[in-house]
Amino acid sequence: MEIKEINNKEVWENFLLRCEEKTFLNSWNWGEFQKLEGNKIWRLGVYENGELIGIALVVRIKAKRGTFLFVPHGPNIINPPSQILNSLLIKLKEIAKEEKASFIRISPIWQRNEENIKVFRDLGFEDAPIHMHPEITWELDIRPKEEELLMGMRKTTRYLIKQALKNSDIKIIKSQNIENLKKFNEIYYTTARRHKFVPFSPNYLKNQFLCFLPDNQSILIFLGEYKGKIISSAIVVYWQGIGFYHHGASLSEYNSNKVPVSYLIQWEAIREAKNRGCQKYNFWGIAPGDKKNHPWLGLSLFKKGFGGSKKEYLKTQDLPLSWIYWPTFIFEKLRKNKRHL
Repeated sequence: MEIKEINNKEVWENFLLRCEEKTFLNSWNWGEFQKLEGNKIWRLGVYENGELIGIALVVRIKAKRGTFLFVPHGPNIINPPSQILNSLLIKLKEIAKEEKASFIRISPIWQRNEENIKVFRDLGFEDAPIHMHPEITWELDIRPKEEELLMGMRKTTRYLIKQALKNSDIKIIKSQNIENLKKFNEIYYTTARRHKFVPFSPNYLKNQFLCFLPDNQSILIFLGEYKGKIISSAIVVYWQGIGFYHHGASLSEYNSNKVPVSYLIQWEAIREAKNRGCQKYNFWGIAPGDKKNHPWLGLSLFKKGFGGSKKEYLKTQDLPLSWIYWPTFIFEKLRKNKRHL
């Protein structure tokens, strides 16, 4: 096997079209976003007899706790996984040495089963103390007709959507105007304070928006108005036949059951995905079923109400390369426990 950098967007995206498991974190545009964020990246391709059989976006993360290499929701591969990962790891170790990285972190989008766990264990990896991106997601097959999708929802969710559609005081606006990020942010930071999570910076959200916007306008801001006031919002990415609900926010003073704007936003985002020819709608991360005090519990119940099923990937994997990794491990473990994640 041969590892080469890929510098052609068409080659990269065409390979991903062949992959069943993928998220927008694997896209060419996500690499461009990382560069805007000041992170160095490598787009690696694994070739066998001249044929591309695997890819991995590699991001160098420089944090206060040290430098590490990160592969978000990858690598994307065609079997056999163990051989491809082993070949990639040789290259990753070379890069890590040059960049003085203390560990390699991979967030695999591989099914969580004993066989895949063994692939990483045999190469010296262990479960990371935290996850970087969702390891458990909720996904809906949106190929059925709208009537069938509604019937597949929880009864309460279906009722609230229908009530919202009848309510003339509720209006959903779809926008590709970057200026509307300011409106999203106003609600987003209020939501962050309420739920006690660390929000992304305005510049982070702006860079993400700018990187996805040029490609067939594949990112949308949904703004939900009630009596002329924006009380809920969402940012959705549409990529390679999948809609991804990536960011959301709402004002707490409006009871979502009485003013179901958030429900209608999701329904309109799903309908938009269908109109774009998407086959799936991914609600992004949900809480593990065994954690009753998880901060995402309420949001997870909201997402599950639209129908669909759980997808559970391998836990984020770390390969320590230096003793510097262990203070990082302890710090991240404590932070995870503090946030009840």
